[in-house]
Amino acid sequence: MADKTNSLSISENDLFNELSQLIEQSKQQVAVQANSAVTILFWQVGNRINQDILQNKRAEYAKQIVSTLSTQLKEQYGNNFELRNLRRMMQFAEQFTDFQIVVPLSRQLSWSHFVELLPLKTIEAKLFYAQNASNNIFGVRELRRQIALKAFERTNIADAQIIESTHIPFNTFKDPYILDLFGLQNSFLEKDLEDAILHDLETFILELGKGFTFVERQKRMIIDGEDFNLDLLFYHRKLKRLVAIELKLGKFQAKHKGQMELYLKWLDKYEKQEGENTPIGLILCAESSREQIELLEMHKDGIMVAEYWTDLPPKKQFEEKIHLLVAEAKERIERKKLM
Repeated sequence: MADKTNSLSISENDLFNELSQLIEQSKQQVAVQANSAVTILFWQVGNRINQDILQNKRAEYAKQIVSTLSTQLKEQYGNNFELRNLRRMMQFAEQFTDFQIVVPLSRQLSWSHFVELLPLKTIEAKLFYAQNASNNIFGVRELRRQIALKAFERTNIADAQIIESTHIPFNTFKDPYILDLFGLQNSFLEKDLEDAILHDLETFILELGKGFTFVERQKRMIIDGEDFNLDLLFYHRKLKRLVAIELKLGKFQAKHKGQMELYLKWLDKYEKQEGENTPIGLILCAESSREQIELLEMHKDGIMVAEYWTDLPPKKQFEEKIHLLVAEAKERIERKKLM
């Protein structure tokens, strides 16, 4: 009798756990749907007000109607329709003009996510961060951090290296990489940098971007009876290819290209699995030699070079440095077009 009672109890617990899981899943779905509905509603409200203002074409009318509407809507539907937020809705609809893009993004991003995107200067930047946050399921705080660290601009700087390249897809790498969170002191060895990265691997993969999976450190390769060791080996799930990463303490040197080429050819011959694409490489240096990199056309061999910064400058100085690097990247693109 005891065994039967115990069996029944276990069965009831299993049923309870199963039902609890169904309820929790349903609650999550309802929350997602409600969040999406709110975001879509705010876009529609902003779009409708914008249409009305455009039809009347009077600045005085715009100020008056928005203020009046805010008062009426706030009284009827609450603080979501206060004047400041109503203006954000108008900005939202004005900046994200394609409703077919807004709908799928709204399933992953909250209204608070979109509010963070509104001050960005270009629609390209807005869509980059929106898609990035959606793909990686970033919270608002992480989205804010990505914007502060100029992920969009650093991706554009890297992409300037690989224009017209078929080996390295766009938006795969950044330049520079920010490794200031790894607790490195002013003086360190390549092994220290490698140890720090592996110690905080989750942060490093987040900095690399979506799709990277760690495979191995100090990947051993025997070539002509001689041992070679690749610092870090990753796999990119979306690109379906191995990604070799070499760490260099100093400035980039032309000989680094030959070393990476050797590693990539070995990986292509001995490690690439059926259905995978050709491996690509990333050389992380303390300082780039941008003219050398441009002349060597390393992207054609599937090699990217990027700087790493272990000390994040003050905000203003950081923005100035990134702005300068973006300007230089645009110049390189224009030169390549002329050639």
